[in-house]
Amino acid sequence: MSDIYESAANSLGLFNSPCLTKVELRVACKGISDRDTLSKPDPCVVIKMQSHGQWLEVDRTEVIRSCINPTFSKVFTLDFYFEEVQRLRYELYDISSSHNGMREADCLGAMECTLGQIISQRKFTKALLKQGNTVGKSSIMITAEELTGNNDYVELSFSARKLDDKDFFSKSDPFLEIYRENDDNTQQLVHRTETVMNNLNPAWKTFKTSLNSLCSGDHERILKCTVWDWDSNGKHDFIGEFQATFKEMRSAMDGKQVQWECINPKYKVKKKNYKNSGIVILNQCKHYFDCCLSFQVAIDFTASNGDPRNSCSLHYIHPYQPNEYLKALVAVGEICQDYDSDKMFPAFGFGARIPPDFKVTFLSIIAMGVQWDFFIIGMKSIQGVVEAYQNCLPKIQLYGPTNIAPIIQKVANFASEEMHTKEAMQYFILLILTDGVITDMADTREAIVHASHLPMSVIIVGVGSADFTDMEMLDGDDGILRSPKGEPVLRDIVQFVPFRNFKHASPAALAKSVLAEVPNQVVDYYNSKGIKPKCPSEYESSRTFGH
Repeated sequence: MSDIYESAANSLGLFNSPCLTKVELRVACKGISDRDTLSKPDPCVVIKMQSHGQWLEVDRTEVIRSCINPTFSKVFTLDFYFEEVQRLRYELYDISSSHNGMREADCLGAMECTLGQIISQRKFTKALLKQGNTVGKSSIMITAEELTGNNDYVELSFSARKLDDKDFFSKSDPFLEIYRENDDNTQQLVHRTETVMNNLNPAWKTFKTSLNSLCSGDHERILKCTVWDWDSNGKHDFIGEFQATFKEMRSAMDGKQVQWECINPKYKVKKKNYKNSGIVILNQCKHYFDCCLSFQVAIDFTASNGDPRNSCSLHYIHPYQPNEYLKALVAVGEICQDYDSDKMFPAFGFGARIPPDFKVTFLSIIAMGVQWDFFIIGMKSIQGVVEAYQNCLPKIQLYGPTNIAPIIQKVANFASEEMHTKEAMQYFILLILTDGVITDMADTREAIVHASHLPMSVIIVGVGSADFTDMEMLDGDDGILRSPKGEPVLRDIVQFVPFRNFKHASPAALAKSVLAEVPNQVVDYYNSKGIKPKCPSEYESSRTFGH
């Protein structure tokens, strides 16, 4: 770690969190023996994790009535830390309807292991130990699936009408199961709805599941859906089945109902006039995806910042005390990198003269009929940007003018290209760090109005003590920003924050203010496109901020 980055990070109180990945765990048991020989058990599994020598409950499965070989639909999502030993304990209970909660439930067995053992084997099976650590006939199987890349989830709402009646003295008690077909031709239970009693036209509760669980991210993967009539003895009656794909389900995102005929294959063969055993309807499908942020930085190197060799300069590099540019860059960048896919940020410099002997990559932009040359500081991590910033300062001449419209237009070009990709799930955030009043206000307004139609936000942090009145106008909080021709912005995409307001505040306060409007800006854009992004309600880093 460079000295300048370390001093900035220490000054801001930022500490790195350990690397982790998320995993989904599913539970099934076999050969459960009940203490009550006259009835079958009502199993439930409790998962606990060891912390400071104590077992703490993480979560528990649903209760399945009258079942000796339960496959639970409950999915446990845990953070896996590779460098840590995470000890887990699974406890199997018989939750009889006559019992008053877990305290009076019978413990049928337990199993201890580490999360690492489960992940390494993918399917981890072990005998359940009875009280006294004696091995019983029952076993537990934990299936692990790592959530990599695709963290999307969906919200589904199913109902049915005119289901077959399987009961003599009352109507059917239907529930729905959804299974995913795996590549090895096995089936994985995705979700089991609740049972709706005595109803041939049930409306099941809305549920959420990750897209990884539903279809492994493959929108055309076959999903087998089965409707059952629940019986208290555990021998449920088959009503019918159908196949679907998430691609078909997505049609319900437009407010349209999607429906399938529920077919009983035996009836289809035996009954001459058989049509179906009911209709299953998908009333609602909401797709929440992980919006990938592309964070870009533009730094002002105009002469108004002062000679970097002078301690009064805003660009002065003190060996232990970071300047305002560095504080703003690290505070905001450390937050944004948690949501950036590759954590590599294009960083540009503007307003400087570059000597011929300084090897640097130029980025020429044709904007408003004029060619503008920006130099690329680097495509680096936040630490790398800080180091590149430090290295280039002694080699360049701070000059001018403070024109930011061209860099807004360049990032807008990136965003425009993203709109035409298949997924179109990348959202661009441009952070501009500048010390003074911009000199191309009319062109900047024009560029912002154009960018408001694109997946893009602009954050401007004013460094120093200049008059930033014009900058606040770009924010649009006091009125609708318009181009010189009178065209209004489609949506508010600019957030301006003067750094001087946070000189004595915590970096968390600065980051929160700078990024306060971004989540709503992202959601507003994708809502206008009919897409539901899964973005945090607040941008909070996994790092700890010191005060």
